[in-house]
Amino acid sequence: MNAPFNPRGSTTREPFAAFLCDDSTIDLIRPLAHEMGFSEERIHKGGLRNAVQTLSVTASPSILFVDLSESGDPLNDIGALAEVCEPGTVVIATGHLNDVRLYRDLINSGIQDYLLKPLDPEALREAFNQAQILLAGPRHADAGGPEHPHFMTAFIGVRGGVGASTIASSVAWLLSEKQGRSTAFLDLDVHFGTAALSLDLEPGRGLTDAIENPARIDGLFIERAMVKANEHLAVLSAEAPINQPMLTDGTAFFQLQEEMKQAFECTVVDLPRNMLVQHPHLMYEVQTTVLVTEFTLAATRDSIRILSWLKAHAPQSNVIVVVNKVPINGPAEITRKDFESSIERAVDLVIPFDSKLATQAAKLGKTFAEVAKATKAGQTLLDLTNRLVSGVEGDEFAAAGRGKSLLGKLTDLKGLLPAKKAKADPA
Repeated sequence: MNAPFNPRGSTTREPFAAFLCDDSTIDLIRPLAHEMGFSEERIHKGGLRNAVQTLSVTASPSILFVDLSESGDPLNDIGALAEVCEPGTVVIATGHLNDVRLYRDLINSGIQDYLLKPLDPEALREAFNQAQILLAGPRHADAGGPEHPHFMTAFIGVRGGVGASTIASSVAWLLSEKQGRSTAFLDLDVHFGTAALSLDLEPGRGLTDAIENPARIDGLFIERAMVKANEHLAVLSAEAPINQPMLTDGTAFFQLQEEMKQAFECTVVDLPRNMLVQHPHLMYEVQTTVLVTEFTLAATRDSIRILSWLKAHAPQSNVIVVVNKVPINGPAEITRKDFESSIERAVDLVIPFDSKLATQAAKLGKTFAEVAKATKAGQTLLDLTNRLVSGVEGDEFAAAGRGKSLLGKLTDLKGLLPAKKAKADPA
């Protein structure tokens, strides 16, 4: 039951089956099933429990669409579904619950996608197309190859203007240009982000489209929405109109992180500090957090507060404290000794302030690291990048070695998605 699914040896399977709770969803599915060549006879009334009963005595389909609307405990019922499904089934779920934690738990359990009701026909079509691509795509696991390693790091500025975005863009550039790693740079400051600006790029609408319609997010969306900065670096950012509130429960951000894990070796997230309050789940899989601060009283206070938050809510994340904009001549507002005493830990790296290099980088449309590569500040940024990579590699990319989830019994297909080769375009 745990063997990887091989479609070439599975000729007796039905390609599709759906178990739905209400007539309106059935009426929506029927024309789409006909359009995609699926038998309408495989659309059944009754949700997840009916699916468990039916599949316990019949063969599992290649694609299973199941309705969780009548389920009192979706995660527990999904566990029952895992016991009766054959390996290789791609499961797409739908339901009324708009809950980020539920979505995360379902995805981690092995569900391919969770679509919120009322269903959007276009989003549903894309979900089915993605499932078919998944079934028909190259099978890396057949050759016994491991999943490509991936690490995610978040850059958080304790105060506005400390330079977290500048450091984040520099590290993303160094990872891609100097280490040749396929890198996604995700700027979550939707209205005032500078990721694209720092690389002399137009941000596009990819991030705002994702927030407005999270159901569209898949591998194909990532490929089309991200803006290519160089051979190994792709950027997803936005400059949303400041009179346009971007209301979201964070589902889109989490889905973007999940898709980037599949497509890139590295994900660099420029995370505004207010996101820690609004969407704490964004830190769940961040392996290293770079906390950017400065030697001022206000930054010291907020460093203490954010370090305490990270310890409580993201204990798995290794924290690196970087003090930026340290005056070359003259004293800082507070001394390093007093700062370290206040935050009760040592500073990891100090970056001297060089206004001329910062101005030059802005004028050239290049990252600070590229312009400052021959300076002490540039070397510090390179040291930070090497430290991020070595810290993860030293743990043998622990995330790639996790045990299989419950629905790993159903499908190893996520691990079979085409991995990006070292020389491949990430976008």
